[in-house]
Amino acid sequence: MGIRLSVLDTSPIVQGSTPRQALLNTADLAELAEELGFHRYWVPEHHGMRGVASSSPAVLVGHLATRTERLRVGAGGVLLPNHPPLVVAEQFGTLAALHPGRIDLGVGRAPGGAPHVVSALRRSSAPYREQLEELRALLDPAGTVAVPVQGGNVPRLWLLGSSPGTAALAEELGVPFAFARHLSPGQTCNADLVSVSVICAEDDERAEWLAGPIRAKVRSRGEGNRILLPSPEDTPAQPDDGRVLVGGPETITRRLQAVLDETGTEELMITTPVHHHADRRRSYELIASISGSLTPAGRAVP
Repeated sequence: MGIRLSVLDTSPIVQGSTPRQALLNTADLAELAEELGFHRYWVPEHHGMRGVASSSPAVLVGHLATRTERLRVGAGGVLLPNHPPLVVAEQFGTLAALHPGRIDLGVGRAPGGAPHVVSALRRSSAPYREQLEELRALLDPAGTVAVPVQGGNVPRLWLLGSSPGTAALAEELGVPFAFARHLSPGQTCNADLVSVSVICAEDDERAEWLAGPIRAKVRSRGEGNRILLPSPEDTPAQPDDGRVLVGGPETITRRLQAVLDETGTEELMITTPVHHHADRRRSYELIASISGSLTPAGRAVP
């Protein structure tokens, strides 16, 4: 089996756009991802972030599953301390019943927003391991009280994280691990799936131009000033901060292969932080075109 490519989409609200347009772009990109042969499409959980429209993964996953036919769709992820495990099991059991064999449930423990917003979520104080065990029991179709799960309507459970500690927990529990390398580009560990930020264009020069806005946004955030992603036309050239893999197809092939070799994975989940939706679509088209040049280094998870 060759390398699998997947998509992580935060439904970005860029400068000059709206949450509605961001969500419409997500639906459009999911349809393109299926057409291009991407394996799965995940949306994360964030709260109170004016540049992110993906705040309700279960709702968005249901919409994307309806708009596509074969693509695996899921949460990347549900932040478990924000929700009773029973509610999560019911929501994703319902999705699995409606879309058999296509639903992934990635879970993590991060807050998903700023402290003043997170306080409104009434996060559970129970230990994360205890919450995971409760969720896994509820996803057992034999005798569960999460009624939609009965009969085998079970989503594929993943653990998400950006550290070796979560990888070790996933191995202990016997569930696949998705490594959020796009959040911790300096870290590396073995994983079943690795997410990475990539901007690909026809050549290195244009890719560097498209990367200016995300570099400016990251720099502004470090200075305590959170901005919406500006357009490349309005952004001066920015130094490479190493957080995003940037280049034309040949450059991106080399850099993605290095990630595969470092992490031992057979699946890369790509997130592409660019301003214009047309450029984001084109980046995924180019990445799909180089997939045959990538050599798998690990094992694949259904």
